[in-house]
Amino acid sequence: MRVNITLACSETGDKNYITTKNKRNNPERIEMKKYSKRLKKMTLHRETK
Repeated sequence: MRVNITLACSETGDKNYITTKNKRNNPERIEMKKYSKRLKKMTLHRETK
């Protein structure tokens, strides 16, 4: 039931992180605060297709 997802920075659009999620427990798209290497600060990263 776990699938691989890609997290992209909401400010730069860079696809920085790959993680997994359980589709049964989290059917909606995930949003996390992660570190952006380009901006050198914490930014909001959203799940992409």
